[in-house]
Amino acid sequence: MKKVIVIGAGLAGSEAAYQLAKRGINVDLYEMRPVKSTEAHKSALFAELVCSNSLRSDSLENAVGLLKEEMRMLDSLIIRAADNTKVPAGSALAVDRDLFSQYITDEINNNPLINVITKEVTEIPKNEHVIIASGPLTSDSLSESIMKLIDEDYLYFYDAAAPIVTKQSINFEKAYFKSRYDKGEADYINCPMNKEEFMNWYHELIKADTVKVKDFELKVFEGCMPFEEIARRGIQTLLFGPMKPVGLEKEGELRPHAVVQLRQDNKEGTLYNIVGFQTHLTFGEQKRIIRMIPGLENAEIVRYGVMHKNTFINSPKLLTRNYQMRSNELIHFAGQITGVEGYVESAGSGLLASISVARKLLNKPEIIFPETTIIGSESNYISFSAISHFQPMNANYGILQKLDFKHYKKDRKRLYKERSIEVMKEILTKLND
Repeated sequence: MKKVIVIGAGLAGSEAAYQLAKRGINVDLYEMRPVKSTEAHKSALFAELVCSNSLRSDSLENAVGLLKEEMRMLDSLIIRAADNTKVPAGSALAVDRDLFSQYITDEINNNPLINVITKEVTEIPKNEHVIIASGPLTSDSLSESIMKLIDEDYLYFYDAAAPIVTKQSINFEKAYFKSRYDKGEADYINCPMNKEEFMNWYHELIKADTVKVKDFELKVFEGCMPFEEIARRGIQTLLFGPMKPVGLEKEGELRPHAVVQLRQDNKEGTLYNIVGFQTHLTFGEQKRIIRMIPGLENAEIVRYGVMHKNTFINSPKLLTRNYQMRSNELIHFAGQITGVEGYVESAGSGLLASISVARKLLNKPEIIFPETTIIGSESNYISFSAISHFQPMNANYGILQKLDFKHYKKDRKRLYKERSIEVMKEILTKLND
């Protein structure tokens, strides 16, 4: 019997288990929750989104949007779940996080080829096919086992999640619905500040108390920088970042000095998260600072922002293009632990790792996804051994293979999209042979 052990039922592990089962391979899927939880997870559901509920842009001329389309072509469980549980978010793909996780959990639990084992894995089998997708919140025991396996210390960084408030507690005498530049539907709630309000709020923010980080040097991934840390870099940083007011003017009024945006977090539209306000302020300070924002004076905070340590391995030294260990061809890694950064990227790595394992078990030739695709450029990035200071990376056009013909710059993203789709069609033909 062909079988693969998948460790972790997060985004990458759930995707990997589904893709393996789809190819007729039995899976033992290990997930330690709810027997043992983490500092960030709140439920026992698979693929829980612990930070934002947004999978970012859905535009095919945006790198992560194109990655989603590549994954749709590959029948990604994660993207299908997102498409089926999406909530209004302008040009972004955002989901009701509970419905999203429930959709994936049901799909996994109802698959006869997937055996879910609720147990913490403390030792990694070295003589069986394994995909380690334990995520950035890997337990201490499994972390020790991985460190022995790779014979080096982990790299790590800190990640932070934004607070969520109830819609009914928002003061719509001050707040209003609008999307930037009126693109798409008016899906975001906007809380405007004039200059005096912003300056008072800013000075309170930069002196607010934060949770003290213990045992480790504070190293924060730029894409998840706590908003108070952004503020401490200079008074203008928030105004050019999460509080950028451009394109958010209320009809008939002048542009505000700053704007705090909130994005729908559940299908019912009763909960909203504060966009870009991931934080590690103490809970008391979060309430004080948030309630200083016009429109949020009486905000009911149903989930406070939290900060947690994310870990990742030195993948360029350890992994091949298909997320396989260079030193042990039976073991693959997947997810944020590899250094891909983001929900979609994590699921994409699980998809590629599972295809690699499946083809090996089915005695089919290996397929390398080229750098002309987003999913292939990500796998190339994490395995490029010349990188001396490896850091997590989101999907982006900077790591995509350049176009090899003359073209107008304004056409570049469209040409990237068209090339990727054609390459993916060729790969699908090979996968279906």
